[in-house]
Amino acid sequence: MFRKTCADAEQKRTDQSRELFGFAPHRRSFIMGSRKRRNAGFGCVFLLLVMISQPAGAQNDTEPIVLEGKCLVVCDSNPADWRSASSPLGISLRAANSKVAFSAVRSNNHEPSEMSNKTRIIYFDQVLVNIGNYFTLESVFLCPRKGIYSFNFHVIKVYQSQTIQVNLMLNGKPVISAFAGDKDVTREAATNGVLLHLNKEDKVYLKLEKGNLVGGWQYSTFSGFLVFPL
Repeated sequence: MFRKTCADAEQKRTDQSRELFGFAPHRRSFIMGSRKRRNAGFGCVFLLLVMISQPAGAQNDTEPIVLEGKCLVVCDSNPADWRSASSPLGISLRAANSKVAFSAVRSNNHEPSEMSNKTRIIYFDQVLVNIGNYFTLESVFLCPRKGIYSFNFHVIKVYQSQTIQVNLMLNGKPVISAFAGDKDVTREAATNGVLLHLNKEDKVYLKLEKGNLVGGWQYSTFSGFLVFPL
């Protein structure tokens, strides 16, 4: 008689828990929710757990016993920063919020005299894309954050036989070069591309190292984007 009374009480608690929380009979645990707290540098997670376990000697696997709910505070001395957190799909939240890209083009044939004789920076008058506004009016990309960046350029030489050399510059130093010097073609392009590890406030731009761009450099392009932050 005593065993039957206990069994009835256990079954009643089980039914009440199912109605309250809405979980399936075969489920072993249910997490009500979590809340993160920060206190003196510690990340705390507040969990309300309703545990369901199978007692020893039970005859039926489909009749779980509901144990008392417990309130647990779990502290982490090294809480995860939001910038390194990941979404359920495994996508870095920091990467999702990192949007840096630019693409610029020459829309007409301006003469090289418009370039500074001191810097010989190749500049572009039409910006097609400038997400983050890190590509300046002087055609210099100013790095906003540490990361891996991709750059490519396509500088056209028009109506002249002199070979040109175009350098991609990083903080005043050449990183890669491209050449165009075929005497038998009307238009030729110096083209190259690279991945760079940049730090915040690094400057990237194109420089005409040798030759000239007499006749202009219409349709030339310069593009770059952040591959991923570090």
